[in-house]
Amino acid sequence: MLYFGTMKIQFTSQIFHEGKMYVAYTPELDVSSCATTEAKAQKNLLEAVRLFLEEAEKKGSLNQILKEAGFVRRKQTLVGPRPVTSRRVTVPLSTLHA
Repeated sequence: MLYFGTMKIQFTSQIFHEGKMYVAYTPELDVSSCATTEAKAQKNLLEAVRLFLEEAEKKGSLNQILKEAGFVRRKQTLVGPRPVTSRRVTVPLSTLHA
């Protein structure tokens, strides 16, 4: 959760291991960051989201971005939509993609 002025914003953080790096991603805002450890990737994601929100506010597009992403205000917290489920799926590809 990030504090933005007197408001807080709550969003999903997913962390993936790719090679020697960890990638932290928030699907609601489509923002990601990376680092050599999970903790650093998470910390970098929080900073990236903070900067993204600040820039969107400066440009006057923050409310529209949050609305389109499905955020709702609950008291002093902006809450993003919660995933209902998450699973790995497999889809066969044609021989052109193999």
